[in-house]
Amino acid sequence: MTKRFVLVAGNIGAGKTSLTERLAARLGWHAAYESVADNPYLADFYADMRVWSFHLQVFFLGHRAAQHKALAQDSRSAIIDRSIYEDAFIFARALFEIGNMTERDYASYRQLFDLVVAQLPPPDLLIYLRAPVSVLMERIGKRGRAIESGITADYLAMLDRYYEEWLRDFAVCPVLMIKSDNLDFVHRADHLDVVVARIEDRLSGKERVVFPS
Repeated sequence: MTKRFVLVAGNIGAGKTSLTERLAARLGWHAAYESVADNPYLADFYADMRVWSFHLQVFFLGHRAAQHKALAQDSRSAIIDRSIYEDAFIFARALFEIGNMTERDYASYRQLFDLVVAQLPPPDLLIYLRAPVSVLMERIGKRGRAIESGITADYLAMLDRYYEEWLRDFAVCPVLMIKSDNLDFVHRADHLDVVVARIEDRLSGKERVVFPS
């Protein structure tokens, strides 16, 4: 089978981890996820975002770059929950614009990011999961994670805008946009079938636009 290297992107609560898990199981792909448990800066960051935001973003950059490179070069097909590109164009940008990262740190981070990403092999496909902010807020509330308790609708709307602006000019690889609010790929096999078919069509240069109701 042809080796595939796919990234899953999307706002908080869009369903990235759930989709990554199910696609990996269905297609026999290796799955990789964001580093949280072994992140040495996360606790400090949540205690004082202005002091630790730069350190956190540099850690994520190194972790994701190593993960991206290893799986791109692996002989197995692989899928990653969240892309390295979102770190800069979505989350570091948000930290800077809301005042939790200084202009000096943001400029230094972006320079480092650009140098690192330029050396990485491109993925075969970026899947962008999209859902309305109201749906994202409902999902975040249901999963009840303490670190997400301060997330507001305004913050998610800002991230949504960043995603749209980023993907408007994204040319690293093909992009497949999937509206996840009307899909239940966790509990319904037929909905997952639709997603798999769209991925296969996009990878082969075709596009499927029909979603189940």
